[in-house]
Amino acid sequence: MALTGALLLTSVPTASADQVRDDQWPLTAYDAKRVWKISQGAGVTVAVIDSGVDASQSDLTGQVLPGKDFSGAGDPHEDSNGHGTGMASLIAGHGHGVNSSAGVMGLAPKVKILPVRIGFNKDSTELPAGVRYAVDHGASVINLSIGDPSAYPGSRAAKAIKYAQEHDVVVVAGTGNDSGTVSYPAALPGVVSVSAVDKGLNFWDLSNTGKVTVAAPGVGTPQANPTTRSGYAVADGTSGSTAYVSAIVALLRSKFPDLTAGQIINRLVKSASFLNNEGKKAPDKELGYGIARPGSALTMNIPAGPEQGPLAQAPSTSTNSGTAAKGTNQAEKKSSSSGIIFLIAGITAVVVIGGILFAVFRSRRNGAQGGPGSGVPPQGTGYPPQHPTYPPAQQPHPNSTPNQTYPNPYSQQHPHQGQWE
Repeated sequence: MALTGALLLTSVPTASADQVRDDQWPLTAYDAKRVWKISQGAGVTVAVIDSGVDASQSDLTGQVLPGKDFSGAGDPHEDSNGHGTGMASLIAGHGHGVNSSAGVMGLAPKVKILPVRIGFNKDSTELPAGVRYAVDHGASVINLSIGDPSAYPGSRAAKAIKYAQEHDVVVVAGTGNDSGTVSYPAALPGVVSVSAVDKGLNFWDLSNTGKVTVAAPGVGTPQANPTTRSGYAVADGTSGSTAYVSAIVALLRSKFPDLTAGQIINRLVKSASFLNNEGKKAPDKELGYGIARPGSALTMNIPAGPEQGPLAQAPSTSTNSGTAAKGTNQAEKKSSSSGIIFLIAGITAVVVIGGILFAVFRSRRNGAQGGPGSGVPPQGTGYPPQHPTYPPAQQPHPNSTPNQTYPNPYSQQHPHQGQWE
């Protein structure tokens, strides 16, 4: 796993009591404090199949289950890339310090994270093995902020994802970040595919389009990152928007434990809205059924609907489906004592918050991927196209040179509180 690029240092005024928390604009937009009065995701396990999750990160202590490493590195709690830890923090971070007022707060802070570490420079067996492991170890939500062109219909990865769906697990994946068509595994039937929007509720123009289910915050999102000096980063990409939707699904699974995975997706879809995006008609190729809204999803009067939910389904691979599958998965959860990166290539600006210095660098998320079955690995990785893609990591800011200074990346105005909760 090669890291390339250079750190870019920038001096800014002294940060507030906690710059990271102050700049978590999705929490403000979602009016998270009001949402948490209804659900915080208690009792739900979300599998983060990614680069690993640093269980010692101060905002995630106590949230990360044992998990498993399929990459060969040996430790699912080690994250040399930072991506998996970032996704986990957006989902289940609980902050730290006095009254947990510092650091990253996830949208579902009482969720448990099952870290499933996979590698991206080997064969294509790790993703399907990781998905099946997550299902068999109690996850009711699987977050795939990754892209894998080998996860085409009929592949081992696709069959593993179908296995998850048949066991009442909601699978959430990012659409990709190269302005192309939705990548695999997000393009698979039944998967909740997520595009990104910015602070102005505008579609992020690098998000892939086509089979989109919903959109969520994915631009300028502060998150944990153990590879930076400060331990935090600011990122753009459908990786982050995927994590936010996984958190919303976890909130719903906690609030409505008797609903099937399909019925949870139905609430997610029926409560989404285009808001100020006039002229959109569902399903829209950019925003799908709209921007996901946790407050509305938790409180709207929405009929449960069919057990299979509103999304198209792949042909069944086993007899375990619907209610029977749900019962099987619930039994597995009770019997499991250990709960537990088509890294969506995004353009990632990493901000190192160390007193008055912010080290900003631009990074990753998965390599450009085109339509179904295609996939071009990130430049310079040297990985063959049939393997899962891996980000080229810290890339310089566009039109920049090392050590060039930049204005405070947090300077954009926050959205009005609760405008799309």
